Amino acid sequence: MALVIDFLDETSQLDHGAEKLSADLLQLAAQLEALPDGSEVSVTFVTNDRIQEINRDYREKDQPTDVISFALEEMGEDEVEITGVDMPRVLGDIIISIDRAKEQAEEYGHSFERELGFLTVHGFLHLLGYDHMNEQDEKKMFSRQNDILKAYGLER
Repeated sequence: MALVIDFLDETSQLDHGAEKLSADLLQLAAQLEALPDGSEVSVTFVTNDRIQEINRDYREKDQPTDVISFALEEMGEDEVEITGVDMPRVLGDIIISIDRAKEQAEEYGHSFERELGFLTVHGFLHLLGYDHMNEQDEKKMFSRQNDILKAYGLER
């Protein structure tokens, strides 16, 4: 397996199938993005209240959101890249609100699994540097996201 995934379900609402879906999608995305074997990511499933806390404390937005990613590889201008060390690539953390995923699945008229898959891949692509701050970047990110979901067979 290319990717080492650490899951934490703070909600106790998910069954094994939801975690397996996220794991399978992340493995496929890692393969399609040609990540080195042993790369690491963590995924935490939380409630709306918890993601609102995180969003407020780290992004200064006092409202719940669906997914937040914290990339560990973003290099600031004062940081020095460590090279030549045989260490796994640690991508960062994906935090998904299960409450929001359920709400959005209903709102968009598709399954919870489809929404969870969408949010998992979306968060993962953010860890890899994809973004949607402008129209060009948004097209690139959402196209890649749709390619991964389609390859997995999880379409709208």
